[in-house]
Amino acid sequence: MIFVTVGSDLPFDRLIRHIDLWADATQRSDIFAQVGSAKYVPQTISYSEFLEPSDFNRHMAEADAVVAHAGMGTILSALQLQKPIIIFPRRTAFREIRNEHQLATARYLSASSNIFVALDEQALLDGLNKIDTLGASDKICDFASDQLIDCIQEFIATSG
Repeated sequence: MIFVTVGSDLPFDRLIRHIDLWADATQRSDIFAQVGSAKYVPQTISYSEFLEPSDFNRHMAEADAVVAHAGMGTILSALQLQKPIIIFPRRTAFREIRNEHQLATARYLSASSNIFVALDEQALLDGLNKIDTLGASDKICDFASDQLIDCIQEFIATSG
Protein backbone atom coordinates (compact mmCIF):
# COMPACT_ATOMS: atom_id res chain seq x y z
CA MET A 1 0.00 0.00 0.00
CA ILE A 2 1.16 3.51 -0.79
CA PHE A 3 0.29 5.99 1.95
CA VAL A 4 -0.02 9.61 0.86
CA THR A 5 -0.24 12.37 3.45
CA VAL A 6 -0.44 16.14 3.23
CA GLY A 7 -0.26 16.84 6.96
CA SER A 8 -2.97 18.48 9.00
CA ASP A 9 -2.44 22.21 8.47
CA LEU A 10 -3.21 23.05 4.86
CA PRO A 11 -4.71 21.32 1.83
CA PHE A 12 -2.30 20.22 -0.90
CA ASP A 13 -4.54 19.67 -3.92
CA ARG A 14 -1.66 19.69 -6.40
CA LEU A 15 -0.09 16.60 -4.82
CA ILE A 16 -3.39 14.75 -4.41
CA ARG A 17 -4.48 15.51 -7.99
CA HIS A 18 -1.19 14.18 -9.42
CA ILE A 19 -1.39 11.02 -7.29
CA ASP A 20 -5.02 10.47 -8.28
CA LEU A 21 -4.32 10.93 -12.00
CA TRP A 22 -1.26 8.65 -11.80
CA ALA A 23 -3.27 5.99 -9.97
CA ASP A 24 -5.93 6.13 -12.69
CA ALA A 25 -3.38 5.97 -15.53
CA THR A 26 -1.49 3.06 -13.96
CA GLN A 27 -4.59 1.34 -12.55
CA ARG A 28 -3.13 1.35 -9.03
CA SER A 29 -5.74 0.52 -6.43
CA ASP A 30 -3.40 0.24 -3.44
CA ILE A 31 -3.23 3.93 -2.51
CA PHE A 32 -4.69 5.58 0.57
CA ALA A 33 -4.37 9.32 1.13
CA GLN A 34 -4.94 11.70 3.99
CA VAL A 35 -5.98 14.78 1.98
CA GLY A 36 -6.81 17.43 4.57
CA SER A 37 -9.41 20.06 3.73
CA ALA A 38 -8.84 19.68 0.00
CA LYS A 39 -10.96 21.21 -2.72
CA TYR A 40 -9.92 18.48 -5.15
CA VAL A 41 -11.94 15.30 -4.64
CA PRO A 42 -9.99 12.17 -5.63
CA GLN A 43 -11.72 9.94 -8.17
CA THR A 44 -9.44 6.90 -8.06
CA ILE A 45 -7.64 6.68 -4.73
CA SER A 46 -9.12 5.90 -1.33
CA TYR A 47 -8.86 8.80 1.07
CA SER A 48 -9.84 10.46 4.30
CA GLU A 49 -9.68 14.16 5.06
CA PHE A 50 -8.07 13.70 8.46
CA LEU A 51 -6.79 10.80 10.52
CA GLU A 52 -6.60 10.32 14.24
CA PRO A 53 -2.99 9.84 15.36
CA SER A 54 -3.54 6.10 15.91
CA ASP A 55 -4.95 5.72 12.37
CA PHE A 56 -2.10 7.76 10.90
CA ASN A 57 0.43 5.55 12.71
CA ARG A 58 -1.34 2.40 11.50
CA HIS A 59 -1.33 3.55 7.86
CA MET A 60 2.31 4.53 8.15
CA ALA A 61 3.24 1.16 9.65
CA GLU A 62 1.28 -0.80 7.01
CA ALA A 63 2.57 1.21 4.05
CA ASP A 64 5.07 -0.20 1.60
CA ALA A 65 5.99 3.38 0.64
CA VAL A 66 5.05 6.93 1.62
CA VAL A 67 4.44 10.02 -0.50
CA ALA A 68 4.21 13.29 1.39
CA HIS A 69 4.68 17.00 1.63
CA ALA A 70 8.05 18.01 3.05
CA GLY A 71 6.82 18.07 6.64
CA MET A 72 9.46 16.94 9.11
CA GLY A 73 7.02 14.94 11.26
CA THR A 74 6.05 12.76 8.32
CA ILE A 75 9.62 12.44 7.08
CA LEU A 76 10.90 11.43 10.52
CA SER A 77 8.06 8.90 10.92
CA ALA A 78 8.91 7.30 7.57
CA LEU A 79 12.61 7.15 8.45
CA GLN A 80 11.90 5.63 11.87
CA LEU A 81 9.83 2.92 10.19
CA GLN A 82 12.34 2.49 7.34
CA LYS A 83 9.77 3.27 4.66
CA PRO A 84 10.73 4.41 1.17
CA ILE A 85 9.55 8.00 0.92
CA ILE A 86 8.93 10.48 -1.86
CA ILE A 87 8.66 14.07 -0.70
CA PHE A 88 7.03 16.76 -2.79
CA PRO A 89 7.29 20.18 -1.15
CA ARG A 90 4.50 22.70 -1.01
CA ARG A 91 5.36 25.92 -2.89
CA THR A 92 4.52 29.56 -2.30
CA ALA A 93 4.16 30.06 -6.08
CA PHE A 94 1.03 27.86 -5.91
CA ARG A 95 -0.18 29.46 -2.65
CA GLU A 96 0.21 26.14 -0.84
CA ILE A 97 2.26 27.57 2.02
CA ARG A 98 3.34 30.90 3.49
CA ASN A 99 7.10 30.57 2.92
CA GLU A 100 9.55 28.24 1.19
CA HIS A 101 10.69 26.25 4.25
CA GLN A 102 9.45 22.98 2.68
CA LEU A 103 11.44 23.69 -0.46
CA ALA A 104 14.53 24.36 1.68
CA THR A 105 13.93 21.11 3.57
CA ALA A 106 13.50 19.17 0.32
CA ARG A 107 16.65 20.63 -1.21
CA TYR A 108 18.63 19.79 1.92
CA LEU A 109 17.28 16.23 1.99
CA SER A 110 17.92 15.69 -1.72
CA ALA A 111 21.52 14.81 -0.82
CA SER A 112 20.22 11.85 1.20
CA SER A 113 20.35 8.55 -0.64
CA ASN A 114 17.30 7.18 1.15
CA ILE A 115 14.81 9.98 0.42
CA PHE A 116 13.45 10.59 -3.07
CA VAL A 117 12.88 14.32 -3.52
CA ALA A 118 10.57 15.53 -6.28
CA LEU A 119 10.85 19.27 -6.81
CA ASP A 120 8.41 19.36 -9.73
CA GLU A 121 5.58 17.37 -11.24
CA GLN A 122 7.77 15.42 -13.67
CA ALA A 123 10.10 14.33 -10.89
CA LEU A 124 7.05 13.27 -8.85
CA LEU A 125 5.83 11.11 -11.74
CA ASP A 126 9.32 9.66 -12.17
CA GLY A 127 9.40 8.76 -8.48
CA LEU A 128 5.91 7.28 -8.56
CA ASN A 129 6.79 5.18 -11.60
CA LYS A 130 9.64 3.56 -9.67
CA ILE A 131 8.08 3.61 -6.21
CA ASP A 132 8.01 -0.19 -6.01
CA THR A 133 11.79 -0.32 -6.46
CA LEU A 134 12.78 2.45 -4.05
CA GLY A 135 14.92 1.16 -1.25
CA ALA A 136 13.95 1.33 2.38
CA SER A 137 15.24 4.30 4.25
CA ASP A 138 17.93 3.97 6.87
CA LYS A 139 16.46 3.65 10.35
CA ILE A 140 16.91 6.67 12.55
CA CYS A 141 16.86 6.73 16.34
CA ASP A 142 13.63 7.42 18.17
CA PHE A 143 15.38 9.99 20.37
CA ALA A 144 17.89 12.81 19.96
CA SER A 145 21.53 11.83 20.41
CA ASP A 146 23.43 12.88 23.52
CA GLN A 147 25.64 14.99 21.26
CA LEU A 148 22.64 16.94 19.92
CA ILE A 149 21.21 17.43 23.40
CA ASP A 150 24.59 18.71 24.66
CA CYS A 151 24.83 21.09 21.71
CA ILE A 152 21.33 22.48 22.35
CA GLN A 153 21.98 22.87 26.07
CA GLU A 154 25.23 24.71 25.35
CA PHE A 155 23.46 27.00 22.88
CA ILE A 156 20.74 27.82 25.43
CA ALA A 157 23.27 28.43 28.18
CA THR A 158 25.32 30.84 26.06
CA SER A 159 22.33 32.63 24.53
CA GLY A 160 20.75 33.79 27.78
